[in-house]
Amino acid sequence: MSELTKVAQLSDLPPGEMTTVEVDGDTVLLVNVDGAIWAVSETCPHEEGPLSEGYLDENRVECPWHGSNFDVTDGKYIDGPASEGLKVYPTRVEGDDILIGPPET
Repeated sequence: MSELTKVAQLSDLPPGEMTTVEVDGDTVLLVNVDGAIWAVSETCPHEEGPLSEGYLDENRVECPWHGSNFDVTDGKYIDGPASEGLKVYPTRVEGDDILIGPPET
């Protein structure tokens, strides 16, 4: 993994919670799923709804605007009006630090 950026503290993101961070001008959604940290683009590709204001159920986030659903572990589109998935950012935890890299292409 190259160019990792510290974005948050693990102690500030308990399991089942999500938050947003800014990295290189991108707003990224950080999600803690059963202790594993995942990072995806924060806006829904359908009409740019704020996923951070949506609903998290295990590894699935639902856009609050039109109900598109995505898997936060791989960014894949599940259902709803969106037609594509989310950008995925590689993550790593070092001690209490959460680090992410540039989005996977």
